[in-house]
Amino acid sequence: MQPHPNVRAVQDALAGADARDGSGAPSAVRLLPDAVHTAAAAAEALGVRVGQIANSLIFEADGAPLLVLTSGAHRVDVAELAASIGVTTLRRATPEFVREHTGQPIGGVAPLGHPRPLRTLVDLALAEHHEVWAAGGVPRAVFPTTYNELLRITAGTPAEVA
Repeated sequence: MQPHPNVRAVQDALAGADARDGSGAPSAVRLLPDAVHTAAAAAEALGVRVGQIANSLIFEADGAPLLVLTSGAHRVDVAELAASIGVTTLRRATPEFVREHTGQPIGGVAPLGHPRPLRTLVDLALAEHHEVWAAGGVPRAVFPTTYNELLRITAGTPAEVA
């Protein structure tokens, strides 16, 4: 069975970036038996702590897409984040906006594999973990990586987001 095109795009992007997991091995997208739509569900399915889940959240920042990779252990403080990055309006994107800019559905948005690079902020709280897990393009796909790798493969900026 061929992988979903989104999963293939994420795996190709991981390979192209020479992305690594916590052991130093190449990051590989894994398919879980069922879709995981929350950080808690992903953590349970993987047998890891919820803080190790890197949620990929798309916001509309003054009309432009902004990807925030945040620890599953907390929520983004939208007002504080908007002030820290100097935007007037910061709001969660609609499903249509998310698909337009990532090509991926909410619940499966990966940190990479999008049609065009996105401005990306990476939650400093993820640095507390040796290995973190991110979505792989569809709600049942995930891949292991590290905080430093997330910064590198997304050209992301470290940020306090909660």
